[in-house]
Amino acid sequence: MPEEKNTMISADAIRAEVAGGIRELVCLERPFFNPVRLLVVGCSSSEIAGGVIGHASAYALGEAVAQQALACAKELGFQVCFQCCEHLNRALVIEREEAERRGLVIVCAVPRMKAGGSLATAAYKAMRDPVLVEAVEADAGLDIGQTLIGMHLRRVAVPVRLKLDRLGSALVTAARTRPKLIGGERARYTPETPEENPCS
Repeated sequence: MPEEKNTMISADAIRAEVAGGIRELVCLERPFFNPVRLLVVGCSSSEIAGGVIGHASAYALGEAVAQQALACAKELGFQVCFQCCEHLNRALVIEREEAERRGLVIVCAVPRMKAGGSLATAAYKAMRDPVLVEAVEADAGLDIGQTLIGMHLRRVAVPVRLKLDRLGSALVTAARTRPKLIGGERARYTPETPEENPCS
């Protein structure tokens, strides 16, 4: 029997669940994980509302996700960027200062509901000096509704199972990244002392 779709999720419920998911993802400590300095968020408001990605955008839902992600970034001390939909080639909304600091390629577009999506449109309106960039290499990612953020993660991406596995009707996928393990069978990947930690 198909799962019943939840089309009545409130913006307040979204904010609370997104906050919990982001905190769990960013604060998760495992050996080798890169510290989260940049989080990429992708979101289909259509999927949250029980529709099909790209066909029933709901601005209020995208706005709730964007605002809460920005609030978490400010609280926890990391940067956040937001993936646009395929009509803008999955470009990302990010603060100009961060884009310039990272040497990212800035592109000329302004997201809107039918070309960028509700998340990117809301993020663009909420940021101080937003720009779009072609690509990033983020330390972690939160994908709400299977928006395919993997192209914007650093190598190597490691899936993370969060308590938040669904937002409304949208599936939630999360990832952190780690440096590549090199050296083969002779290599040692854990330090004997904290001072030897290659990932700190």
